[in-house]
Parts: sequence; C-alpha cells; structure tokens
Amino acid sequence: MILSQCLEAYFDHYLPHIKGASGQTIASYRQCFTLLLRFAAKYHKLPVKQLQIKDLTRDLIFAFLCHLEQDRKNSARSRNNRLAALKSLAKMIILLYPEHREVAEAIVTIPQKRCQKKLIGFFTHDEVLKIFSAVDLKANEGFRDYAILHLLYDTGARASEIAALKLDYFEPQKQTLAILGKGNRYRIVELWPVTTHVLKGYIESYRPTPKAYHKDILFVNQRRAPLTRHGIHRICKKYLQKSFPDKRLESINPAHSFRHSCAVNMLLAGASLTEIKNQLGHENLSSTMVYLQMNLPKKREVQKRFIEYTQSNIVESQKIEELLDWENKQETLSWLDSL
Repeated sequence: MILSQCLEAYFDHYLPHIKGASGQTIASYRQCFTLLLRFAAKYHKLPVKQLQIKDLTRDLIFAFLCHLEQDRKNSARSRNNRLAALKSLAKMIILLYPEHREVAEAIVTIPQKRCQKKLIGFFTHDEVLKIFSAVDLKANEGFRDYAILHLLYDTGARASEIAALKLDYFEPQKQTLAILGKGNRYRIVELWPVTTHVLKGYIESYRPTPKAYHKDILFVNQRRAPLTRHGIHRICKKYLQKSFPDKRLESINPAHSFRHSCAVNMLLAGASLTEIKNQLGHENLSSTMVYLQMNLPKKREVQKRFIEYTQSNIVESQKIEELLDWENKQETLSWLDSL
C-alpha cells in the first residue's frame, strides 16, 4: 500500500474522528511526518509518492531518530515525541490495515529513550506578587497581561489552553472557568475572587473589540486576532525579565513555570494529588507524582499574606486604585481640552 494513502487516512480520519486528537496534536504529528517522508525518500532513494508502508522498516526508523538527534540537534525528549507520533501511525495500521501488522508492530516495540528530567522551576508567593507588580496597567494591553498572569497562576493552565479560552467559558457569578485541555477534554476550575474580578474588569473595560470571526475569543492581540501560545510565552518572559535577574530565570520556563507554581501552591495548601491532577488536566496521576519528589517546607504562615491577596476584591487592589485614579485624571484633562 502507498504510504501517502495511509497518511491521508491517518490525518483525515483516524486522528480527528477515531482518536479525537486536538488540532495542536495533529499539527505536531504532521510536522513529524513531513520530516520523516523527506528522510525516507532520501534513505530509500525513492520519490515521496512511491514510498510504501513496507518501507517503514525498523532500520529506517532508527536512522531517522538518530538523524533528529545528531543532525537536527533535537533533544532526547523531542526524539521521544517524534517516536510517539510514529507509534500512533503504527497502531492505526494494525487496526485498519492488518495485512501490514508485522511492519507496524516492529515500530511499536521501539523503546523510548531515557532522558534527564528537567528541574521544576516555580515561583514563591512573594515572587508571584512581584511579577504582578511589574505590570504597568496604564500601558496598552497592560490590563490584559495582568489578567493572563493571574489566570496562569490561579488555574495552572497551559499557555495553549489560555490562548484557546472563549468568553462563554467564564462564569463570573459562579467564579468558575472552563478549560479545554489535551484530548479535547474540558475541566472546570474555581477561580480566586481576585482573579474573577480582574478577569471581569478586563472583559468589561479593557478587552478590545476583536475581528468579527474572532468575537468569542477571550484574549486578543493588537491585530484584534486571538493571542497564540507563543504570544503568551512572550508576555510572561517580558515580565519575568523585569522582575528577576537572569540567573534566577535559568531553570524557568516563562509560561509553564506558572503551572508548576500552581501545583506547588496547592501542595503546600494540603490539596490531594487527585485534586492537583484534575486542576492541571493531567491524563495520568504519574504526571502529578513528580511534585511529591520536591523538598517543600509545609509552612502555613508562608501562605497567609498571599491567601489574603487571592481573596481580595478588585476595589481593594492598590494597583487597580492607581489605574482608576489615572483614568479619572485623563478623562478630566480630555474634557478640559475640549472646552
């Protein structure tokens, strides 16, 4: 069977309809097979259109994985992600094309490569407050950035999940937010009062009018289009660089460290692993278990000042009061100029 026909069934039918994979997963897997097809054509000295399923030999896969690490300088983690995509295709072949089962099973049995786990970079409560303070609410998009930073820390959501938020996911009366996570699974998280008030204030007063076909998107950029996960990454990096020296940021992933910080905060507050798993949207509890390996002093008094902040209302925030005073002054000056 021609490999291109198999891939067409994989991307158009198997992933979206049988597996229910998200658009982000499909895009990532598509990039993997773009690299593989080019490499396989060169490896077998055949045009891409002539490649067949039987050409997906174990030797080809091993050579491709080595190419990723040695020539493209991919990390072992990235190599494993590419291998996961190949195994996904192999499972479809076993299911839909059992006559090629032997080729597919050879791919499925290829082991993941061991890799060093990254240090979990997270922020203390005082550091989070420092990051919030670095936001200039008077600047363009300042209030939007302020809301995003609060949401990242409060919910532990991924940057891609924040970018995908829609207006109707937020229920201010119930103080809840629906988040669409991996595998197209929704989860409902409860928000702190301060996060609820900040988000409500952004929607009512500071959210720019998006383009017509993006009107339901919560966070928009200067072009009135949806923010991307890369845009949220840049926003986080901007305020982290304002708040900390470079040395402090060495083990920090600008957006993802808010997710780790949320988990650490819940752990310090006495939340169970199941609660943390549900909050973060982990598929398996093993992903949550990593936080148990951290040496965290469980001191309630460390959290006291931050808990007071999270339970506060927007009108009690010094930064918000400064913003309102500045806006009132600007309104007065504009009125005077019009006389």
